[in-house]
Amino acid sequence: MTDQLLRIGDDIVAIHAVVTDEGVTLIDAGLSGDLGIVASALRRAGRSLDDIRGVVLTHGDADHIGVAERLRVEHGAVVHVLRPDADLATGAEPSRSVKADGWRLGPTLRFLWVGLLRGGLRTRHLQEVRPMSDGDVLDLPGRPEIIAIPGHTPGSAAIRMPSVGALFLGDAITTRHVLTGAERASIAPFSEQPQQTLRSLERLRGLPERRIFPGHGPEFRGTADDLLEALPR
Repeated sequence: MTDQLLRIGDDIVAIHAVVTDEGVTLIDAGLSGDLGIVASALRRAGRSLDDIRGVVLTHGDADHIGVAERLRVEHGAVVHVLRPDADLATGAEPSRSVKADGWRLGPTLRFLWVGLLRGGLRTRHLQEVRPMSDGDVLDLPGRPEIIAIPGHTPGSAAIRMPSVGALFLGDAITTRHVLTGAERASIAPFSEQPQQTLRSLERLRGLPERRIFPGHGPEFRGTADDLLEALPR
């Protein structure tokens, strides 16, 4: 079987799964009401929630940890996050309160409505995580490679999945701003240190993957070098 990439949810809050002969690796876990859409997507691919071997978080924000604790407790999935975001993912550190860099009424209301429908008001923090480190190659289906890209949060990670030619950047970037609706590659809103994010993304230069996925917004087609050239400075 050729490894398969699934995009689950929508461009407002996305989840990704890599399906292999060994099982499934989930990249981010959406919102707390998203278990049904994950199960449906896997069922269409001939798999189930029990096939999920691990969840790899791009960072510890509430709209990325979503169903991770349920998958851990009910289906035995191990949840990985970079060490600096472990307390954020478990709730030991309070939720962040970074101000937005701009907004428009329509896109903002759409983002809030999707969050409401998909359980965004019912955050379920993790009780246990497995800290990962920069440079790790995780023993999970697809062999995800971890690159630390601090800036949006201290523990933000880029996840390389060479078997599907994909790079997952979480909220380091967005391709459709959830609060303004602007459709272009840019640093994502609610970033703690936007300039640090730009510096961190320089680490991705030279990577061959040509499918880049943010946590919010459609896929960026091109290499990391192409993305860096597209980002406003």
